[in-house]
Formats: sequence, structure tokens, C-alpha cells
Amino acid sequence: MSKISTFNTKLAAKITSGVATMWCAYAFAGIALISLPSALKSGSAITIVGWVAQTFLQLVLLSIIMVGQNVASSSVEQKITETHTASLGEFELAKEARELARQELMELKDIAADIHRVLRDIEGKSK
Repeated sequence: MSKISTFNTKLAAKITSGVATMWCAYAFAGIALISLPSALKSGSAITIVGWVAQTFLQLVLLSIIMVGQNVASSSVEQKITETHTASLGEFELAKEARELARQELMELKDIAADIHRVLRDIEGKSK
């Protein structure tokens, strides 16, 4: 990655993390409110609606939506971590169960071999 690309990536990450805060939403609301008196003085419904839609909502909602996405992704990340942990636990239990089944199979083979020996001895004595 080139130095310019690295710089751009770091700058974008810094700006994104700064904009994705409620403090930034408050600052944007303050900036938007500066032009509210002019919009109200105009008395024009189009100007007032335009101020609300284009100035206030776009500025403030940008940060709020980003904060919400961060919260949602954090929640998803936590669920993924919990699922991963639970899956690892289940995997360990399955490994233990497989080992127990292997041990029991070995014991059953030993018992079967003993039974076959006893049967051969019985057959040998009965002849």
C-alpha cells in the first residue's frame, strides 16, 4: 500500500470515528440551528421544510445513524463471540464424548475377546 493510500485510509478512519459520535451530532445540530432564524423569518414553508430536511436532518441524522450502526455492529459482534465460544464448548464436549466412546469400544472389544476365549475353552473341554 502506498504512503498516500495509507494516509487516506487513516484519515478516513479518523474522520469516520469522529463523525460517528453523539458529540458530533450535537455540534451539527448547533451549526444547523445557526441558520434556523433566517429560515423562520422568511415565512416560506418551502424554506422552512428545506431547512429541516436539508440542513438539520442531514447534518444531525448522519452522526446519529453512524452511532446506531456502531451500537448494532457491536451487538452483532458480541453475539458472534458468544456463538463462537459456545461452539468451541460444544466441540470440546464432542471430542470428550468421542474419546469416551473410543474407550468404551476398546473395553467392549476386550470383553468380546474374553467371551470368545471362554467359549473356545468351553468348546475345547466339551470335546
